[in-house]
Amino acid sequence: MESANGTAIQEFILLGFGIDQQNRFLLLVFLILLYVLTLVENSIIITLVCRDNYLGQVPMYILLRNFSWLEMCYVTTTIPCMLFDLATHNQVISFHSCFLQFYLLFSLGTTEFFFLSAMALDRYLAICHPLHYQTIMSPHSCYILVTTCWILGFLGYITPAVLISKLSFCGPNIIDHFLCDIVSLLSVACPPLGKAPLICQIIMHTLFLSNVLFVMLSYGIVIYTLLKSSSKGNSRKGFNTISMHLLVVTIFYSTVGAMYVIPAGESYLKINKTITLFYAAIIPFLNPLIYCLRNDQVKEALHRLLAEISGLIMSTITE
Repeated sequence: MESANGTAIQEFILLGFGIDQQNRFLLLVFLILLYVLTLVENSIIITLVCRDNYLGQVPMYILLRNFSWLEMCYVTTTIPCMLFDLATHNQVISFHSCFLQFYLLFSLGTTEFFFLSAMALDRYLAICHPLHYQTIMSPHSCYILVTTCWILGFLGYITPAVLISKLSFCGPNIIDHFLCDIVSLLSVACPPLGKAPLICQIIMHTLFLSNVLFVMLSYGIVIYTLLKSSSKGNSRKGFNTISMHLLVVTIFYSTVGAMYVIPAGESYLKINKTITLFYAAIIPFLNPLIYCLRNDQVKEALHRLLAEISGLIMSTITE
């Protein structure tokens, strides 16, 4: 944390979105609505799965419930800070807060990688090995899988966090972004950086590519199995289920993957900010809608919950 002249850097200045006052206000309103709706959507899914006796025992919905909780944590890591900066023009963040945001953001993002892989595994077992599915993916096994996803997600970035924490930081302490990430922290670190950037890149690429390949392989086998199926009804039902999963996977991985192929240059920072805003704020809002939009079981559970609430309200009024 020491600068070149021996003084310690205690804070960073985030330049943010680099937009005028009117656009700042519009973005502030947009992010507030997005954040509230994201929390409401995911809270509804968690409530439905917890209260519904059937959904609460199905592995896919156990995974979806934990995935919804993950999305709520993910957006809370970034959006409240963005809202505070946009509302107050106070774009100063302490060194420790910046470092904590970086670790939580990337750990939760990596946990999402593993959850998408777990969901792909669940669909693979359900469609390709239906006779053994209930034995392999019992609720107990599913909770072990969920725990594993969380542990692997937060273990993945311990090494980058330790390596970056050991670097020295010198002026200027200005970060041209609206949040703290690996690239931002490395850009304000004093040389020599040693092998830290290379090791961080290797870990990032390994975590990303290993999960992408696993998901592609799983869904590839699933699609091949469905195409070979003699039952058109089962094939149609299977395709309806995995189509939503594939949409979520495609949006998330293509957005994150774009970060690795953007050429460095003048337009890099603007594109980087746009992509980061998309996967940090917009995707967590879209995911619950995509997963539940064509899911009849979730719709039925929601109708039962609404009917139960309506009954309670009516009974309260009549009393």
